[in-house]
Amino acid sequence: MKITYDNIIYSMQRAGGISAYWSELSSRLINKSISVDFYGYPNKNIFMKYLDSKVQKETSLSYKINRYLDFQKKLPHGSIFHSSYYRIANQKDVVNITTVHDFTYEYYRKGLARVVHSWQKNRAISKSDGIICISENTKKDLLKFHPNISEEKIKVIYNGVSDSFYKLDEPLELLDKAFKQLKNKKYLLYVGDRSRYKNFDIAVDTVNRIDDCSLVIVGGSNLSENEKSHLGDDFFHFQGVSVEELNILYNNAFCLLYPSSYEGFGIPVTEAMRAGCPVMSTNLSSIPEVAGDAGLLVNNIKADEFIKEIKKLEDNDFRNEIIKKGLEQSKKFSWDRCFEETFEFYKEVVGKKFS
Repeated sequence: MKITYDNIIYSMQRAGGISAYWSELSSRLINKSISVDFYGYPNKNIFMKYLDSKVQKETSLSYKINRYLDFQKKLPHGSIFHSSYYRIANQKDVVNITTVHDFTYEYYRKGLARVVHSWQKNRAISKSDGIICISENTKKDLLKFHPNISEEKIKVIYNGVSDSFYKLDEPLELLDKAFKQLKNKKYLLYVGDRSRYKNFDIAVDTVNRIDDCSLVIVGGSNLSENEKSHLGDDFFHFQGVSVEELNILYNNAFCLLYPSSYEGFGIPVTEAMRAGCPVMSTNLSSIPEVAGDAGLLVNNIKADEFIKEIKKLEDNDFRNEIIKKGLEQSKKFSWDRCFEETFEFYKEVVGKKFS
């Protein structure tokens, strides 16, 4: 079985959930000595350093153009082509696999950006032989926006959670070494970008109304002046944080505050649970599917609702029970399982197309 992986996502983002997903699949293909060709561009994505394999050049075109084009190389008969971001190999004798992560553009973006993204995604979905959805909620959205797609083409394969997230034996000591400015600080942790549907403003409002509590922000772009004006003085923003450092932050946080309206999966939820960090989030989209009964989930995205739930964590017995449930829930998600199910799906789709 010959597999071609299109690494275009690494040029489109420096980090992120899709990059993490792609890195986990890629590393396992390499470790299992499966025949795979990687195509991509030089980039600064933090996950590239984990891939010990030669990346080939597909074309002289800039990735900013090529990301919207079909794959430019002729592939051998019976090959599998899997793009990291909605591209296809326009060959009838090749199996195209597409992973659909979410429908944030369709729900939350407007104008040309939405039109172009949706055009590309729709084309990849319609021309793919097999479609992977990373949650049942994403599958539901796929069938909502593409009611004519056969369910037989679709396979739900959950994201995993890295083994780099776990409960530390001496979390405070490691925090003091890596983040001295957080010593003796009670803080809520916010992880990821701050797009409108992520409701960062609600996170800020929530923390501002809790006495003696800081907000620690990880990742995302530089804070705008408007964001800074609402944050006040008691916040910390860390960019370029390593996986090891993020694990330390999870281990020492009072909780993860994840007020998102919509997620295709929600990787920070599983990371936090694996690290023994209580999850405070919303009862929307894929989040209840991923968090199960281990998350403190609100139906209304309001600071008052979050504060009410967060205060419950001040009871140590209740807090320990939530942590215990989170550790158990996180065991349902494994990158090894994700890879094995993905590889089996490849074989299944190839078998159907060329039988």
